[in-house]
Amino acid sequence: MAADEKGITLFVCGDVMLGRGIDQILPHPSDPTLYEHYVGSALDYVHLAERAHGPITAPCSFDYVWGDALPDLDAARVDARIINLETSVTASMNPEPKGINYKMSPGNVECIKTADIDCCVLANNHVLDWSVNGLLETLSTLEREGITVAGAGIDSDQAATPASISAGEDRRVLVFGFGAITSGIPYDWAATETRSGVNLLPDLSAATAERISKHILALRRPGDVVVVSIHWGSNWGYQVDTSQREFAQALVDAGACDLLHGHSSHHARGIEIYKDRLILYGCGDFITDYEGIEGYEQFRGDLAIAYLPHFREDGALADLVLKPYQMYKFRLQRASEMDTAWLQSTLDRESARFGTHIAQKDGALVATVAD
Repeated sequence: MAADEKGITLFVCGDVMLGRGIDQILPHPSDPTLYEHYVGSALDYVHLAERAHGPITAPCSFDYVWGDALPDLDAARVDARIINLETSVTASMNPEPKGINYKMSPGNVECIKTADIDCCVLANNHVLDWSVNGLLETLSTLEREGITVAGAGIDSDQAATPASISAGEDRRVLVFGFGAITSGIPYDWAATETRSGVNLLPDLSAATAERISKHILALRRPGDVVVVSIHWGSNWGYQVDTSQREFAQALVDAGACDLLHGHSSHHARGIEIYKDRLILYGCGDFITDYEGIEGYEQFRGDLAIAYLPHFREDGALADLVLKPYQMYKFRLQRASEMDTAWLQSTLDRESARFGTHIAQKDGALVATVAD
């Protein structure tokens, strides 16, 4: 596969969790009070990272956590930058009684702007951590800063409305955000005609795939690249449920999806190129405050990937580059040769079942259809 000049290049990644410990090292931190079983302050997560790798001098600049990823994105000349923002952006002190509550201060929203993020997908299991008022403040804060959102809203109509990103020459990137209960989103977080919330899928059935495909096709125009961004599945392990694969393929078969952007897993999962469309079953975490927390080391959750797919003018995938990073002192740094080789081997193994081959090239990884 080779790129073409009239195509569109995207940046997508897994969970971007700018709350809790990350929020504390930025210039305008929230009140650090937490209501977790073992941790009472967001500063404790900073201390865990410092115990693992040394002091973090706060306050850090707004671009600090993005680290080496920002020059790499600039060099790739991406047309749209899309993240799953897995935190509420609020000053609320009214947590949902769910044990773990993520928030970042509205004063730190510049951290998102400095990375030139075009769209924040909000259909996840943390955007309502600080109640409906926290969601409403998240929406208003991002809107005020000119950052589009997908997957949540003041009602079901807004939650189902895609983000529309201009890609020049009357071309658009449409981002539809969805959440699944398998990722831990409560049923009562679903947006309705009278309730703010997330765009929650009732299931991954063929009927649901057909329904949302019709909705997408009613809005799609020739030349659009359509991203279906879904928060689904478990946090750990490489298993991709049959229902996930059938759902993704049904959207592609209907002509309603060029990129299935799956997230929720704390590490990268297998990749499928199906009928020249890209299916990312789990993108892994991108920015988190998990550094220094023990457990599940075999999955290497400290490694992050920037996915850079390039789509032809007709929406077919031309090529896919994966840039690997490691979180170190709450900052993305380029992965070592050893870590890059581990990622290549692991993703090649997990993607082989879908007919995809992952190889190393120029310090990055590339995906192709296996011979």
